[in-house]
Amino acid sequence: MIRDLLHELKWRGMLNDSTPGLYEHLQKGPATGYIGFDPTADSLHVGHLVQVMTLTHFQRCGHKPVALVGGATGMVGDPSGKRSERDLLDEEALRHNQACVRTQLERFLDFSGTVNPARMVNNYDWFKDMGFLRFIREVGKHITVNYMMAKDSVKSRLESGLSFTEFSYQLVQGYDFYWLNKHMDCTVQMGGSDQWGNITTGTELIRRMGGGEAYAVTTQLLTKADGTKFGKSEGGNVWLDAHRTSPYKFYQFWLNNSDADAAKAARIFTTWEEGRTEDLVAQHARAPHERRLQKELACFITTLVHGEGELKAAIMASDILFGAASEGLPSLSRQQWIDAFDGVPQAEVPRTVLEAGAPILELMTDHTGFMPSKAEAKRALKEGSISVNKLRVDDTRSVGMADVYSGTFVLLQRGKKNYFLVKVV
Repeated sequence: MIRDLLHELKWRGMLNDSTPGLYEHLQKGPATGYIGFDPTADSLHVGHLVQVMTLTHFQRCGHKPVALVGGATGMVGDPSGKRSERDLLDEEALRHNQACVRTQLERFLDFSGTVNPARMVNNYDWFKDMGFLRFIREVGKHITVNYMMAKDSVKSRLESGLSFTEFSYQLVQGYDFYWLNKHMDCTVQMGGSDQWGNITTGTELIRRMGGGEAYAVTTQLLTKADGTKFGKSEGGNVWLDAHRTSPYKFYQFWLNNSDADAAKAARIFTTWEEGRTEDLVAQHARAPHERRLQKELACFITTLVHGEGELKAAIMASDILFGAASEGLPSLSRQQWIDAFDGVPQAEVPRTVLEAGAPILELMTDHTGFMPSKAEAKRALKEGSISVNKLRVDDTRSVGMADVYSGTFVLLQRGKKNYFLVKVV
């Protein structure tokens, strides 16, 4: 059954622009469409997820998605949205990155279905034997320099400088669309709104070189409610690879979305139907303090990317760290301690100090600087506001190796929110 892709993208707040006739073309039957991913890293990050979900929605609407991993274009570099030319990778690095990206895409796309399975292609396969002279004779002659200069991705870089390598990128991407159109009956190219110029160069090449049907559709570039780029944390990109961004941090990223960002993300990054999504957004608006929308979203996307086991571990760690109980602290892994208290004030203390038993007053002042003075430390202890590993202590308490978890950590706390992490070295 063919579903209306344009309606799907529109209600999700994703649709930016499309070429005339696309709706009618899609309604005729299953169409083949593609999105390109340049394999400049061995992992996708949250910034890529809009396009990953565009392909996902395309497949769910009954069409045939193609993920093009740009082994050739990754050697050139797309100038769209870039202020400067980026470093280029060799073939071995690109091949490794492509394999990693394929594994991640398999979490979202069905590559084994019998009706409209997803496929992956590498444009290096059709560019590797094409020489420069053949390219400019067979492809370059069809597009004028004036046409190429009019593209925003080119105009925005003219003052700062644009190499011929980058200038030629839109021709290379345009030829990708032509090749897929000719060999795989691919009639639709999708991408972010900054790709409109590159995509329409492809439709123009197809028209001039073969006369086949070709359509373009772009999605809106995603920003947070405050106008900043979506998909970034204080530490930079939020990656899909667990070694780059741990499942715990990944889960926390989605959990910590603002109400406005969570409503936007719930529409874009899930496969929930329209009725369920809008109902959940409405429920959240009535009781935002419960943060139900953030929780549902974080559970869905973390399970999709990392699996149910990692989701359960992330939830358990969150409950232990931000709940009142202390029982679960010993079960946290070393990485969970590091992730959870990233950015929290910390101090290293020699193991010999704790082996001898450190009086709490001295640990908070002389050894760590958690408290600025012994007078203030005594006052806090007298008030009953100091905890060691979430258990309240008084001034008679000593901290020893029995209090060290995962071989390294002791958690000091004043009140409910003032954490301090002692790292035993």
